[in-house]
Amino acid sequence: KMMQNVHLAPEADEDDLYSGYNDYNPTFDTEDLENDVAFQQAARTSHGRRPPVTAKIPGTSASRPLATGFGSKATLTSSMGRPVTGAIQDGVARPMTAVHAAGYTKAAMRGSSFDPLGQARGPAPPLEMKNSDSSEEKIRQLEKKVNELVEESCIANSCGDLKLALEKAKEAGRKERVLVRQREQIAAPENINLDLTYSVLFNLASQYAANEMYAEALNTYQVIVKNKMFSNGGRLKVNMGNIYLKQRNYSKAIKFYRMALDQIPSVHKEMRIKIMQNIGVAFIKTGQYVDAISSFEHIMSMSPNLKSGFNLILCYFAIGNSEQMKKAFQKLIAVPLEVDYDDKYISPNDDPHTNLLIEAIKNDSLRQIERERKSMAEEYIMTAAKLIAPVIETSFAVGYDWCVEVVKASHYVDLKVWKILGKSSSFIDDSFWRALETLKMFEKKDSRVKSAAATNLSFLYYLENELAQATNYADLAVNSDRYNPAALTNKGNTVFANGDYEKAAEFYKEALRNDSSCTEALYNLGLAYKKLNRIDEALDCFLKLHAILRNSAQVLHQIASIYEIMEDPNQAIEWLLQLISVVPTDPHVLSKLGKLYDNEGDKSQAFNYYYESYRYFPSNIEVIEWLGAYYIDTQFCEKAIEYFERAALILPTQVKWQLMVASCYRRSGNYQKALEKYKVIHRKFPENVECLRFLVRLCTDMGLKEVQEYMTKLKKVEKLKEIREQRIKSGRDGSARSRREGSAGGGWGAVDSSGTKGERLSAKLKALPGTSEPYESSGTKEIGASYIDPLGPQAERPKTAARKRAEEDDFADEELGEDLLPE
Repeated sequence: KMMQNVHLAPEADEDDLYSGYNDYNPTFDTEDLENDVAFQQAARTSHGRRPPVTAKIPGTSASRPLATGFGSKATLTSSMGRPVTGAIQDGVARPMTAVHAAGYTKAAMRGSSFDPLGQARGPAPPLEMKNSDSSEEKIRQLEKKVNELVEESCIANSCGDLKLALEKAKEAGRKERVLVRQREQIAAPENINLDLTYSVLFNLASQYAANEMYAEALNTYQVIVKNKMFSNGGRLKVNMGNIYLKQRNYSKAIKFYRMALDQIPSVHKEMRIKIMQNIGVAFIKTGQYVDAISSFEHIMSMSPNLKSGFNLILCYFAIGNSEQMKKAFQKLIAVPLEVDYDDKYISPNDDPHTNLLIEAIKNDSLRQIERERKSMAEEYIMTAAKLIAPVIETSFAVGYDWCVEVVKASHYVDLKVWKILGKSSSFIDDSFWRALETLKMFEKKDSRVKSAAATNLSFLYYLENELAQATNYADLAVNSDRYNPAALTNKGNTVFANGDYEKAAEFYKEALRNDSSCTEALYNLGLAYKKLNRIDEALDCFLKLHAILRNSAQVLHQIASIYEIMEDPNQAIEWLLQLISVVPTDPHVLSKLGKLYDNEGDKSQAFNYYYESYRYFPSNIEVIEWLGAYYIDTQFCEKAIEYFERAALILPTQVKWQLMVASCYRRSGNYQKALEKYKVIHRKFPENVECLRFLVRLCTDMGLKEVQEYMTKLKKVEKLKEIREQRIKSGRDGSARSRREGSAGGGWGAVDSSGTKGERLSAKLKALPGTSEPYESSGTKEIGASYIDPLGPQAERPKTAARKRAEEDDFADEELGEDLLPE
């Protein structure tokens, strides 16, 4: 009934737009295709693969006719002229076309659902678990461990722990060999990781070289170099050359450098230049200056640098070619510095953001590199100028002037300061006034140069002890540039020399505020605090300075001195021990250590350091005196003679040391030698009372006939001595009575005077145990004629008649003095 209301369009002479879509062509019946001989033959040949010829259906898009095995062509049309869709018609599945990915299959059965994503198959199976026991996994883990060991070795080397770095490198080498054996068992040899082997061997060789195990390092490098599988191994011959250079095997070093140079392509220009520098240095070490010159000339023509330029000047200086020295110096000056000048670190305005940025970059790492490069350039140029100036011209001054003019014409503008300092310092030995003239030439320059010149002028006048001129130029330097730390330090020095330590400390503090790295100001500030007795602040300054200058002998000495002032001998000794590690041959430091140990009661350590001090400087009287007293104290008088004889050579006009030599002979039991020495002393010093008394005592003990002669001389000398003392006293008094009183007490006064003068002697030699006399007696000290057996003290000898007669004579002289005789 529904179809009754449907009115079909007339078919006469009009094209039906939807005709043919419902028509069914039996050709699409695929159930009998397996039995269709023509279809099977077409499928096996290329006939069925030809593109179909399309035919245009009026009013629709072109529909493709199907070419069958019979060659018939039929347009796919339905009952309404509509193309066939994917629906299954009459139980026959649609034939497969090129839309396989859309979900159609060749074996599509009747009633199968459209499932292009394969969702009907269910979820994907789980991932397979890693098998940690597999060989490949073990090899991967071992490779990872080797890489970690190489990294740990490199980190330890960078931290300075060379021993740990070598141990890690050796362990990495062992594990890498195990890894290679495992790979050879399960894979072909070409699958071995050559990069890992190269890195392990290279790191091991580097660690051997760092630990100065040069033979092992060379063997490891040879393993790399001889292996043809390492394409760039030949470059490591440079490292081998470096090792030979350290071993001073210069011929082999040159050989390996040249072999490495042959294997490096020309595109690596910088590396080739560095190798040629090494070759030039090796030639200099062997004295082959001509070959070295050819290397450095090539470098200066290809890629000039400061080191090569300076080495070239050294070579020409060695062969004495003055003209080539000038050319080489000009080449050195022409090397670009590649450093920005200080103008960019000065704020052009008061913008806080700009100022903050400038403060941030003032001391960053790039700025430090610039300073180091600039400092290196100044050092090379200044040293080269001082080296060649005496030989390139008729005199040093003319040659130096030529160097200065060359520098002025170069791009090294900031080197004015060193030119001033270098020239003035060079002229100090030749002519002080010429140095002043040189510096005064810069007084009218800009403020920075003027300040530098005035600072140096102040320094020179300070050295000449002309404090007024030094103060004037120090003021000029400070006024020209208030932020110049050197000028402020010099100003502080002039004030310090005048005794105003508080004001000097203020100038040093201001210098440190302008430049916290000004070590001179910090050192002088510590000295000022020390003078002001502000010991804690002085110690703080020197400890800060020690953190900056770790091996400064002056700083270590000042710290030890402060601890000694603070009465902390243990700390003083500790710092002095650090000091002698820096200056092990300083006799003053060694004697100071000996003195501290002596005060602490450690005679053994004191003797060691006093002896070392004497060995380096055998003219220090204090050290000689202590060593002599030490040997006398330990009953080795024969050894003390050596030191007292040296003291007598140093001070031949002082009878004290010669008397001590004679006394040592007497103490050691060698009375004949002692008598001869006393006779020699008597000939040189005939009025010496002590010598005559010992002669009387020895002659009496030995029963010699000369005893009466020496006794007579002794009386005369004592009489002359008393007369002199009486005259001195009488000259001070105004009356004859006072002169008589002075004469009456003259005999006793002589004894008292003798005792008083004896107190001037060294406390060490006075306090010798078991002695009744000091051995360091001066020319006026009474020395007893008794002696002590070196094997031990003997019973005291009874007084001899000579002593009694001397005492009686003294009393008789007092009674019968010339002043008391009748006129």
